[in-house]
Amino acid sequence: MSTTTTSSPTTLWLATGNGPISRPILPHPPRDALPSEIPLIDISPILSPSLSARQSVATQIRHAATTSGFFYMTGHGIPTPVTEAARRASLDFFRQDNDTKKKVHTSLSEHHKYKVGWKGNQELQINPFESRDQRESFSWRYDARYDPSVEDTDKIPEEVAAFLKTDSDGFPWSKTGDVPHFEKAVVECWQAVLELGRALVRNMALALGLQETAWDEKFAYPDAAVALNWYPTQKPGSGEKDVSIGSHTDFQLFTILWQDEVGGLQVLDREGRWLRARPMEGTFVVNFGDYMQRITNDRFLSTVHRVQNRSGKERLSMAFFFGFNLNESCGVLDTCVEEGEEMKYEEVSCFEWTQRRLKAMHQAKVE
Repeated sequence: MSTTTTSSPTTLWLATGNGPISRPILPHPPRDALPSEIPLIDISPILSPSLSARQSVATQIRHAATTSGFFYMTGHGIPTPVTEAARRASLDFFRQDNDTKKKVHTSLSEHHKYKVGWKGNQELQINPFESRDQRESFSWRYDARYDPSVEDTDKIPEEVAAFLKTDSDGFPWSKTGDVPHFEKAVVECWQAVLELGRALVRNMALALGLQETAWDEKFAYPDAAVALNWYPTQKPGSGEKDVSIGSHTDFQLFTILWQDEVGGLQVLDREGRWLRARPMEGTFVVNFGDYMQRITNDRFLSTVHRVQNRSGKERLSMAFFFGFNLNESCGVLDTCVEEGEEMKYEEVSCFEWTQRRLKAMHQAKVE
């Protein structure tokens, strides 16, 4: 893609679980999203004893999910000191020298394919058709030992426990002693967002015409990961394909994103325009993933997004990813298939789907 404005669309290529696909990009520079394009939803009524109050939120979420696939969330109940402590601790971690951070490099994990630990700048390339990602990342996956809702990890069903891989020495936290407050701050933030995620799952079930508790069992030990992303500013004159994180869709049900005040997140609308999802103080951004789009028969949209940090400042974001237990499987929901309409997708387990997405991304690099 060229940085010069032309009269015709350019083409964006993406790796998906169904092979590479293309999207036309209109020849317009990114602009700020309008409230109608990425709405602001006060979700505080989702814990109300009133069904009609909870349904009002579900209706708003369904509208956002079926039009843009993104919304800002307020009324989430997560105190600012919790996110602020995680932000400060994350910056303290990323501002260390690389030799120190290499102590927690992803490759040192006993379960390397589960992607816990640190990756350096330009080690990742989430879109194989764009530049390598100009970011550092620290990732951590769901660990039942840190989940306040799990009373006894020895009682986790064997078919679930098989997917809950944890290193024997507590990696990566066991190697982050150079920033002693890092683990506590990030885990406490993850726990707060985990509780919020479970509440949202129930409201999303309601939005899809299901019982609010329909997915409780599927979400007991969720694929709930966190990725801390630290973005140095991009060089002046960077081309359109030079990205802080490449154009992509998320894998699972939904993502809850905290972003700092710097900005850089861009969302691709259905017409092919890049929209800036500017930071709004006190909010999180929520977007839906591919697995949610599959089981809703394309009702809920998994929307392409990217980051370009051309602010001249460092940027930090914390992305919390949510999916069913990895052993769980789900087909297209009956409530998402109208009379005479066909189910577009076969049933697939969450683990199989995430592996398919990863394989497709690496295969696209070769092709």
